[in-house]
Amino acid sequence: MTLVVVPVRYPLTNNSRRTLEEAIEVARERNAALSVLHVNLYQNGKTVTRTDLKSAVERQFGRLENTRYVVRSGFLVEETILDEVAGEEADVVVVGSKQVSRWRRILGRVMDNPNIERYLKNHLECEVITVGQAVA
Repeated sequence: MTLVVVPVRYPLTNNSRRTLEEAIEVARERNAALSVLHVNLYQNGKTVTRTDLKSAVERQFGRLENTRYVVRSGFLVEETILDEVAGEEADVVVVGSKQVSRWRRILGRVMDNPNIERYLKNHLECEVITVGQAVA
């Protein structure tokens, strides 16, 4: 079965809601499983539980079929997301444009003019869908 992974912030920001909305639509269109991912940063000292994440998403979008809620901990959000995507062998990753910008900055430190979509596709063999920022 196809798997769509969508990393989100908690509490859900406007951009996270927009990214999640797109991921839900992609999962429905492709009859895919959806994995909603949040990363607890060790250095923040805040801990979000799977129950917290699931409740926030369901308050916004209602109960979602074939969806799992994942909370991972790490020092770098981007690295933790990449580990999750690779570990789950995701077919599609839906990320917000702000997340892509952060990845570009990190990759820019080690290579010239990084293209995050190409990097993810080359290293993870998955499709990357980028969602633009919500307008205020």
